[in-house]
Amino acid sequence: VQLQASGGGLVQAGGSLRLSCAASGRTTSSYVVGWFRQAPGKEREFVAAINWSPWGDNPYYSEAIEGRFTISRGNGKKTVFLQMGSLKPEDTAVYYCALRLSAGKGLYYRGTAHYNYWGQGTQVTVSS
Repeated sequence: VQLQASGGGLVQAGGSLRLSCAASGRTTSSYVVGWFRQAPGKEREFVAAINWSPWGDNPYYSEAIEGRFTISRGNGKKTVFLQMGSLKPEDTAVYYCALRLSAGKGLYYRGTAHYNYWGQGTQVTVSS
């Protein structure tokens, strides 16, 4: 599986960006795509995730961005978007998408160790 993240850039505080993650290769029938971010000098942290599973997409978010970001699936299989709004300077980071090859009903995957594959990252810079 390969993941390609795109859509990052420079935006002013209060602005919006939409990130895309395109997965290619063979996946399982149910899986999870997550977004993480890593700011300079900090650990990589969970942002949002969404399922492909028989029980629905079940999006979930970190507290830091809930209400400002929305994760969604594209019409085509294996594409995920992260719509980011009301951006703040503290949202500045490299954003990574990741894929986990199984999705358990009622389970949430917020740790980096939960994911099997990672994309290369896309830089988001929010100026004040």
